[in-house]
Amino acid sequence: MPRTLSVIKADIGGYVGHSAMHPEVLALGREQVERAVRDGLLIDGQAHACGDDLFLIMSHDQGQDSERVHHFAWDLFIAGTEVAKKLHLYGAGQDLLVDAFSGNIRGAGPGSAEVEYEERPSEPVIVFMGDKTSAGAFNLPFYKMFADPFNTAGLVIAESLHGGFAFEVHDVKEHKKIVLNCPEEIYDLLVFIGSPARYAVKRVVNRSTGEIAAVSSTDKLSLIAGRYVGKDDPAAVVRCQGTFPAVGEVLEPFTTAWIVEGFMRGSHYGPWMPTPVAQAHPSRFDGPPRIAALGFQLADGKLVGPRDMFDDPSFDNARAEANRVADHLRKHGPFEPHRLPLDEMEYTTMPAVAAKMKARWSEM
Repeated sequence: MPRTLSVIKADIGGYVGHSAMHPEVLALGREQVERAVRDGLLIDGQAHACGDDLFLIMSHDQGQDSERVHHFAWDLFIAGTEVAKKLHLYGAGQDLLVDAFSGNIRGAGPGSAEVEYEERPSEPVIVFMGDKTSAGAFNLPFYKMFADPFNTAGLVIAESLHGGFAFEVHDVKEHKKIVLNCPEEIYDLLVFIGSPARYAVKRVVNRSTGEIAAVSSTDKLSLIAGRYVGKDDPAAVVRCQGTFPAVGEVLEPFTTAWIVEGFMRGSHYGPWMPTPVAQAHPSRFDGPPRIAALGFQLADGKLVGPRDMFDDPSFDNARAEANRVADHLRKHGPFEPHRLPLDEMEYTTMPAVAAKMKARWSEM
């Protein structure tokens, strides 16, 4: 019987500033998820935090885009926002962009990554939780995992992976999608996903089996709201082993601190630092951006875990690299390439400044 693993997340209030989640908000999330399991809505579920974002990891048999599951997540975020307001947390409810739930979480502010699957005899998955970055941040890691044989040896030597993977890419500005097959369309794929501010990999599929290998949240809050409302702080689910890359191949891309958009006010480039959950509370210039990874074994829909996959000294070099890169970029201050290009700043104060100064420009 097909089951669904849903990861739905939102920023509903930061402690202190945007740096972390208050224990009371996280406790509420865990209490309500446990109640949903007892009531039979969920097979299993957990609530976790990365930075100031609440991530709900839920296993169920309601199917993808389930109104019941999404409504539960929405109600939980509303309740968490009330706790955040009581504690005067920063940006309480900032990711909740509509007044009422209308059947699905998409377009309402929270991000979601859901995979429907037939459980294998052994079903290892990794849930990635990002903070202080945005939709498209997983483009490069997904490319490394599923299209780069220098990262994933299985693409060359494992028959189950040798047929390659298909990438579903979303144009987050035009609300369109395309599927590109690798390895033969790698160059075409890179034309698009090399611009993660506009194009984001939504899901990856094993071409030989048709099984979903990975899925990410691709919601872009500024585009939904029409103004700057915060970072998108994406989530991703990646299945491992067998017909998918091994756990080590899935984690290997994060041995480099890739440059992503985000950091302070979502308006700067910074290094994506892989950290244990206990260190996923960015405070230096609201960064550096963080990525945490929780590993699970799914057993009849139950979440066996988590195992904190970046709680490992083999990622120490990436963390040190992230600090060095952050030092260098921060010295650029308000100048590019630290600050995002102007066409990516359209949801900040830049349009107002441009309008105010328009009459003062003259022909050369």
